[in-house]
Formats: sequence, C-alpha cells, structure tokens
Amino acid sequence: MSELVEMNSSPIITIPPFQSQYHSSSNSPIIPSQILDSSPKSPFVNAARIMASPMKKAVTNMKTYLQEVGHLTKLDPQDAWLPITESRNGNAYYAAFHTLSSGIGFQALLLPLAFTALGWVWGIISLSFAFIWQLYTLWLLIELHESVPGTRYSRYLRLSMAAFGERLGKILALFPITYLAGGTCVSLIMIGGSTLKIFVQTLCNNSSHENGANSISMVDWYMVFVLSAVILSQLPNLNSIAGVSLIGAITAVTYCTLIWVLSVTKSRPLGISYDPVETKSDIAKICNILNALGIIAFAFRGHNLVLEIQGTMPSTLKNPASVPMWKGAKFSYLIIACCLFPMAIGGYWAYGNLIPANGGMLGALNQYHRNDTSRVVLGLTSLFIVINSLSSFQIYAMPVFDNLEFRYTSNKNGPCPWWFRTGLRIFFGCLAFFISVALPVLKSLAGLIGGIALPVTLAYPCLMWIMIKKPQKYSANWWLNWSLGSLGMVLSVLLVFGAIWTIATQGIEAHFFKPQ
Repeated sequence: MSELVEMNSSPIITIPPFQSQYHSSSNSPIIPSQILDSSPKSPFVNAARIMASPMKKAVTNMKTYLQEVGHLTKLDPQDAWLPITESRNGNAYYAAFHTLSSGIGFQALLLPLAFTALGWVWGIISLSFAFIWQLYTLWLLIELHESVPGTRYSRYLRLSMAAFGERLGKILALFPITYLAGGTCVSLIMIGGSTLKIFVQTLCNNSSHENGANSISMVDWYMVFVLSAVILSQLPNLNSIAGVSLIGAITAVTYCTLIWVLSVTKSRPLGISYDPVETKSDIAKICNILNALGIIAFAFRGHNLVLEIQGTMPSTLKNPASVPMWKGAKFSYLIIACCLFPMAIGGYWAYGNLIPANGGMLGALNQYHRNDTSRVVLGLTSLFIVINSLSSFQIYAMPVFDNLEFRYTSNKNGPCPWWFRTGLRIFFGCLAFFISVALPVLKSLAGLIGGIALPVTLAYPCLMWIMIKKPQKYSANWWLNWSLGSLGMVLSVLLVFGAIWTIATQGIEAHFFKPQ
C-alpha cells in the first residue's frame, strides 16, 4: 500500500512508506482517521479560511474606529436640545476659561475677613487645607463624569441621583445647587451694581456731591447691570460663552492682582492689629471662627459647574473627556491659587482687623487709599470687577436655564423655540433683580452661603465616589473618602449654625427694598 487516493476532486497524494507519519518501522497498522485528518480539505473550507482574514481585519478596524470616534453611549436626544449639552465641541482651553471665570470672583475679596477671626497661623492652615481638599474633590467629580460605561453625567444633580437614589439624591443636592446657582447670580447683581456705581463715582470724582452718580439710586445701578447680563445671556449654550468666560477670567486675575499689590505697596492705616477679634463669650468666639471657615468655603465655590463644563466636551473610549477637563482644571486652579492666597495673606497684612466687613478688600482700598492712588487705577479695578461679575453671571445662570428648558422639552418632546428661550432668560433676570432689590442683605451672608454650599464642594463628591466606585471596604481609599465626606457634612451643619448665631447675636442691617 504505497498510495492513498482520496475520492474527491483533490489531487492524488502519495505517501511513501518511509515518509508517512502513520507507517512505522514496525509495520503498525495505519489508522484511517489519522489519514483523513492529514488529507487536504474541501476548497470551500480553504475559501472560508481566506475570507476569515479580511473579515477579522474589518472587525478590528471597526473596533478601532469606535474607540477613536465615540463611546457606545446611550445618547439622550433631549441633551441636544438643552443649553449645557447642546454643543459638545469643548476642549481643555474652554474648560480652563469656564473654571477660572467661575472660580475667581467677588468672594476672593472677603478672604481677609476670615483671617480676622482665625489669625495668621490658623488662617493659612485653613485656607491651604480647604484648597487641597476641594482640588481632590474636583478630581473625583471629573472621574465620576463617565464612571458608568455608556453613561455621561453632565449635570451634578443627575450624578447625585445615580449615587444616592432618585429621591434622596434630589433632597440632598437640589436645594444647595439651586441656591448656589440662583443665589450667586443675585449676589453678582448686588456686587456688580454697587461696583458700577463706584466706577462712575471714581471716573467723575463726585463722591462728595449730590449730583452725578450719587443722584442715581442703587436700584437703577442694579437695573443697568441686569440689562447687560440679560443681553449677554442670549448666547445659546455653554460653549458659546467661552469667549465671555475668557474675558471674565482675565479681568478677575487682573483686579485681584491690582488690589493686593496696591494694598501691600501702600502705607498701612494707623491702629492696625493682627490679634483675633475679641468677643464677649466663648460661644460668640466659636461662631466667629465658624463664620470665617464659611467665608473660606464660599471662596472655593464652583464645583456645581464642573460636570456641566465637562459635558460640553467630546468623549471617546480612546480619548475620554476627563483628560482635557483635568488639564484645564489643573491650569485654572494654579492661577486661582496665585490669586486667592496673596489676596488673603496680603490683604490681612495690609489692613489687619481694620478691613471693612462690607466690601472686603475693595472697600478697604477705597476707604484707606482713595486719595493716594491714581483714579485711573481705581476706576480700572472697579470696571474689571463689573466685567467679571457679568461673565460669572452667565456661567452660573446656565444651569438654571438648562433646568427651565428641561421642563419644556420634557413636556413638548422637542427643542425650545428661540422666542421661548429668550423669554425664559429675561424672566430669570427679572426674578434675580427683584430678589436683589427686595433682599439686599444677601451679600452680607457669605458665611451662611458657604455653609450651605460646602457639601456640594467638599462632602458629596467623596460620598458619591464610595457609592458608585465601591472601593474595597476598610481600604485606604474607603477610609479617606468616608472621613472627608463625614467631616464635610459635620462642618456644613456647624457653619450654618455659626452663621445664624452670629446674625442673631450681632444683628445685620436689613434694608428691604432699599439697597444701599
């Protein structure tokens, strides 16, 4: 048996005895199955093998394409109708502009007030610890944005609902987020309107006369600011205000630098002291310290906008949105640190316990150095504050606009017409204007606002990380986030209590419907 012939169209294969792997020297019998296994296959099998290679290549190319182009994300059509997620062409530069514009503002001018109650050592320690803490929670939020495969949490409230449950998430996050967005816009109207009056007074040099700028009521200044803010608010979505945020960021950095440099280089007022403010009782002292911590917490607001800013960016498996967002955030917070720390330390060194409770650093500059500082410099400082307030108004109002339009698009199952969107934004501007006129006392409640906003910035991100990421129990990551989250919640309660106690004992000037 020197030849084996396969009964098909395949060629005849000759297996010599000395080459056959099935023909041993001991003349052992050949196993038929072994011969069939070694024989050539059908041409259809060969064709399938030939086709498998390009098919596999096509599948690999498609997988790579999906990784480069986009997530296999469940896209909600409603997101394309809302101002926050309407445009997804953001980048690290846009993120830096928005973060700077929302992270630096009038709250920085109040930081030296915190040092009057805490003193040098504890003031610097508290400010440094708060900065590191909020930078860590900022990173947590950026990572949680796409923590669930196929889902993007482009709004803080939705992330809270995903972490704590729909009902509890709304209870915990809805009020502080709304308070931060709407309350900040109201405060910006007050700061912007009053600073606009100071700018005109400085420009006209008529602060001691009854005519000119002083003849115009504060309500009118508020109205001028609101009209300007409402006109700017007609820009359709968050990405469209990137240029506005850039201008706001530049002006914020400029006026912060101008104010602390002028304060440090000018002669200090007489009677300055760096001793903590004396109080009548230990309870009052504790409340003052808590109120000072609330001012520091309020200075680091803006975490309620991080997810919204990140939601404006494209995201793919290969290039997730967290990468450019973290780059922009790191750069912006480096600039923020270069503004807030010199403002707090330099301002306290320049004025000590003589810094005005209302107005902070801007009030001190106008009170102690109005006569020995160029009117041009003072006027530019005030103008930059007004411009920054206008730009910050846009980014803080955007979540409110988004929520209002969400109600409409949910009911109508379609985008808002332009006239309805315009009407909603005019309505919000009028509502914020009414509250600013009716309750001018709000701009004196920095400690209370900081206490209410503190969980959004320092506590909730840590707790949401535990609920969603589920780190190993009793691990270092587990202990760190539980400790910071619990500490944040306790601090929030104490800060709110301290602010209310301070208001109740020391009193506060309330001029309802009479802003001054």
